[in-house]
Amino acid sequence: MKLLRLLCRHKTALGLGGLSLFAAVLLYLAKCTSEGLRPLPAPRGLPHNQLPLPSGPKYTERRSIIRSTWLSAAGRPPHHDIWSRFVIGTGGLGAEELRSLELEQSHHRDLLLLPELRDSYENLTAKVLATYVWLDLHLDFQFALKADDDTFVRLDVLVEELRAKEPHRLYWGFFSGRGRVKSGGKWKESDWVLCDYYLPYALGGGYVLSADLVRYFRLSQDYLNLWQSEDVSLGVWLAPIDVKRVHDPRFDTEYKSRGCNNKYIVTHKQSIEDMLEKHQTLAKEGKLCKEEVKLRLSYMYDWGVPPSQCCQRKDGIP
Repeated sequence: MKLLRLLCRHKTALGLGGLSLFAAVLLYLAKCTSEGLRPLPAPRGLPHNQLPLPSGPKYTERRSIIRSTWLSAAGRPPHHDIWSRFVIGTGGLGAEELRSLELEQSHHRDLLLLPELRDSYENLTAKVLATYVWLDLHLDFQFALKADDDTFVRLDVLVEELRAKEPHRLYWGFFSGRGRVKSGGKWKESDWVLCDYYLPYALGGGYVLSADLVRYFRLSQDYLNLWQSEDVSLGVWLAPIDVKRVHDPRFDTEYKSRGCNNKYIVTHKQSIEDMLEKHQTLAKEGKLCKEEVKLRLSYMYDWGVPPSQCCQRKDGIP
């Protein structure tokens, strides 16, 4: 809170600093990318909702199926207020991979390329932070949904609900507070010293942030520790901040899907076939699932108990 009050007190100086950094980023991208690979900024003041989709350089097929299914309505009425980009780090890529991305960009004009970042799982947290910094510098918006490129989103439901939400300190997703700190594998956290559990965080398959929190990340970026998991890192960054954490079981965003429920807004861990089936079922029948399937139980987060006791799975919850 002291940081936020300090920022408000010095808004003139920060405004000038922000303009300088904005120019530096634009010049850097222009200098380090070819014309075809240059990111395509959206004008300030137009889109209310941002949809960054972290993707790998070689995941062309995933991006293609998302464009042709749930993202196909973005940018057109009634979803004209949605601006979406697939975010890819291009640092260290070979000439052939860069040419492939340049061709994809020329066809679709929906890639946000980060030339200073090498795209790898180890750099995912840095990639997400760089994306938020870019968004705050370049766009005016109210909310940002971060979704993975194996996530299916009900844009119609999401946008309708966002229109009714206050764009102020919102952190909306499916939360966990009892995650054991990983000591091995690709999620190993060698530098974690905060607790024997991860701090409460919204699982990374998809979550929504209001624009003021995105700005907080940009202003604080030099002080933020980057842990191995981007969603865990986000939970830590927001832990001391006065935010509205909204746990919603309609976000099926765990490390594996809980199944298919017609109430789901965001569904993670979807194959290309899953996305195509959901899109076709929505178009033909107006519902997400051909048949509802429950693979594991869900839970409502209990904010009144210690985080390690937060999440008791029960039947009857989507």
